[in-house]
Amino acid sequence: MTTTPDTERELRLTIVVHGRPAPQGSKKYAGHRLNAASGRRSAVLVEQSKRVKPWRALVTTATTNAIANGGCLYTPLDGPLEAEIVFTVRKPASAPKRRRTWPTTRDSGDIDKLLRSTFDGIADGNGVVDDSRIIRVTAIKTFPGEHPEALPEPGAIIRLYTLPGDPR
Repeated sequence: MTTTPDTERELRLTIVVHGRPAPQGSKKYAGHRLNAASGRRSAVLVEQSKRVKPWRALVTTATTNAIANGGCLYTPLDGPLEAEIVFTVRKPASAPKRRRTWPTTRDSGDIDKLLRSTFDGIADGNGVVDDSRIIRVTAIKTFPGEHPEALPEPGAIIRLYTLPGDPR
């Protein structure tokens, strides 16, 4: 496997989101509906987590703010992209206070589902043309104060890089 040296990638956007990260992806059955056009019945599936919409909205707002604070004309990122994300999740009251702990409980969310909701929020905020452009990801889940880039409260630091090749 070959990787692109850090010197060849270019940091294009840094987004800081304050709020509780929420996973997206688990759906629950909410009955059936009749499609008026086709006459077919289909299952209605709704997002299981009530926290997804608020988190995506926070990511979207933080993305548009990061773009606006850049002070220059911005077009959504396209071509091959890399994302580095540090999710700071809330630490349970029952967790030890004086030693390093790991966010491995269900409350902290699956990292792949945290990425899904976050990438959709970035795309909604016009940070990227489409989140399918992100081809490499580094993601960390941590508690406040337990990683050098952890926020003091729940949220995320997101860095988007362009990679060489296929400039589109």
